[in-house]
Amino acid sequence: MADHPVILVTGASRGIGAAVVSWLAAVGAGVAMVARSAAKLDALAGEITGLGGTPLILAGDIASADFCARAVARTHATFGRMDALINNAGTFEPVALTADAEPEAWQRALAVNLLGPFYLSRAALPALRTRQGRIVNVSSGAATRALPAAGAYCVSKAGLNHFTRVLAAEEPAVTSVAVRPGVVDTDMQALIRRKGPTAMPAEQVAFYRRLKADGLLEPPRIPARSIAWLALRAPSAWSGKFLDYDDPELHQPALDFFGERPGN
Repeated sequence: MADHPVILVTGASRGIGAAVVSWLAAVGAGVAMVARSAAKLDALAGEITGLGGTPLILAGDIASADFCARAVARTHATFGRMDALINNAGTFEPVALTADAEPEAWQRALAVNLLGPFYLSRAALPALRTRQGRIVNVSSGAATRALPAAGAYCVSKAGLNHFTRVLAAEEPAVTSVAVRPGVVDTDMQALIRRKGPTAMPAEQVAFYRRLKADGLLEPPRIPARSIAWLALRAPSAWSGKFLDYDDPELHQPALDFFGERPGN
């Protein structure tokens, strides 16, 4: 492992996160996989090993500052280094208008989408400075749009973007970027289609349902490839930027580096 990068990835048990760790494993990376479900991480670990990566399972909740500190410490203790942090875990809930939303649900969204990345970044910075490493914050187009009944998600992702800019200003030895992954065929989109009718305008729900029906949702592996490349190769000149996963300046180098599928 001495010559291979080590990356901690949150939300690693499914969707974009699971696809990210597959891309990283295919280039021999050590991958510290964080999710709440140990069983799902266990199931993924065999695939990661088969692709050539070295998995470390870290089951817990990133809303806990103590867990985040332990996760970073275990990563460093296991691999002896840490080259990048990918803050991918996120929640879309509550699907509720501001007037109807429960305060506890907003607190949970902010804890997962914004405070968790803060806790992990703070804990990881000493190791990342020594490696001139990278922090990749998986954001959303909702960070720059006002979506009815998705206020907590919009606000927390906007905060994540600005946190990225603050990190770039404060930590010149670390390259920090945020990335929009597009509209991806994941459990989050299924949640929106299921719960959206309870609070969202009808045309908003119809839009999300059309994306699925018309096959317009990206498979997770496509944005995941761009995210994995950023963790390994993002230029320092990009620090502080909010990037689109399909920007040719990002998409094409990622495709050239990884190929079409993990393990190609």
